[in-house]
Amino acid sequence: MRTVRGVTRRLTLTAALVAAVGVAVPPFGASAGPTTEPGRRAITGTIDGAEFRIEVPERWNGTLVLYSHGYLPEGFPSFGIGLTNRPPDRSETESWLLDHGYAMAASQFADGGLGYAVERGLRDQIALLDWFRANVGAPRRTVATGQSMGAAIATQLAERHPERFAGVATMCGAYDTQATFDSGLDVLFAVRTLLAPDQDIDLVRPADPAGSAQALAVAVQEALTTKQGRARVALAAALNNVTGWYSAHEPRPTDPIERIRNQAEWLQYAYTLGFGPLGRLDLERRAGGNPSSNVGVDYRRQLARSAQTRQLEQAYRTAGLDLRADLDRLAAAPRIAADPAAVDYMHRIGVPQGRTPVPVVTMHTVGDGGAPPHQERWYADQVRQVGNPGKLRQLYVERGGHCSFSAAEEIGMLRTLFTRIDTGHWPDTSPRTLNKAASALGDRYQLVMDLGRTFTDTPMPPAFTRFTPPKALRASR
Repeated sequence: MRTVRGVTRRLTLTAALVAAVGVAVPPFGASAGPTTEPGRRAITGTIDGAEFRIEVPERWNGTLVLYSHGYLPEGFPSFGIGLTNRPPDRSETESWLLDHGYAMAASQFADGGLGYAVERGLRDQIALLDWFRANVGAPRRTVATGQSMGAAIATQLAERHPERFAGVATMCGAYDTQATFDSGLDVLFAVRTLLAPDQDIDLVRPADPAGSAQALAVAVQEALTTKQGRARVALAAALNNVTGWYSAHEPRPTDPIERIRNQAEWLQYAYTLGFGPLGRLDLERRAGGNPSSNVGVDYRRQLARSAQTRQLEQAYRTAGLDLRADLDRLAAAPRIAADPAAVDYMHRIGVPQGRTPVPVVTMHTVGDGGAPPHQERWYADQVRQVGNPGKLRQLYVERGGHCSFSAAEEIGMLRTLFTRIDTGHWPDTSPRTLNKAASALGDRYQLVMDLGRTFTDTPMPPAFTRFTPPKALRASR
């Protein structure tokens, strides 16, 4: 049986792994260290409680790439400030950008950037841009990039300050953060109702967050030992299109039992902790209450629209369970209401409008169960309503895991955006063209980190693909 201590360690490592680097002498009192490369400047410092890091190449081309990091759980140790999706101590993307004349900057956000730091991220990134302009130089153009929660920050930075950005590039985006936590509530509501019905588990406003998280994690783990339990894990996962593909280094599972085991890992290491009782403490503190509700949610209707319905029905047939009876149990269980002021906070801070004042390119793995790729479809729908679809280009990678991109794929995404900014036209973004260009970068750019199981790098071929995400099941609008 896995304890909450072990689960917490897995999720902590899963968050963006970053490591410190040397720094050169900066102006205006920022912290300093030894110069590591002649002609290049590496600057670190603190602005209003938020640590930052800047890298400037020897011959700067005038473009600044501003990176926003993803969600970091409480207790995450600070190893440094990342500037790309790859950890700094092995970021081939960072090296490529510097070699090609691009400057980079990132704020860690105040208080170490832990938890739901969207509001501080929006503020601290602009403060860093102001500092860069005053102390390094005025960028000719600035590109906002980000991964996971940071994708929502990067997107909103351009929406709120269009005069300061020339483009946006996001990876594994969790844009609709209100829906992210609503959907997380749906999944864990099903886990508690169907797998731990007699236990006192707080899903929101937790009195004992660690105890509730442990109970949820153990319930999922124990469910895997029976056909009936596995079927109910599949039901909970289907309520948010959670895929049965967890590892970045392994092929998509084809065995039905193995797919459910993969879904269980998503539930344990993303939902139970990230969206569950432990993650709720920080979220509710920032929002001034609980922003998530399932009052009035029809889970039958939600399940009918899920991309995982066929596998779920197969699991129930194998287990000899009555799916309708379990849906009746969900329908009859007491619901959870949100605090209206907290909902207003989330819509004001955490949900992009879909305006596209500048070009936007996004990239997502098709097997992402933490921020399911239906987030991309939701964002594209918002752009069609209030933005310019011609300014949006969305790329997909055939791989499991969250944010599991190689440097070659990340560079391909950035090149796509740079070309669109330079020429006013999107380049050829067919999978064949993107994969060929990514392969041409060479072997050192093909490493992919498995943030779910092994936390190691493995060389993998570029895997851009054509993909149409399913519809989001609980969009905020």
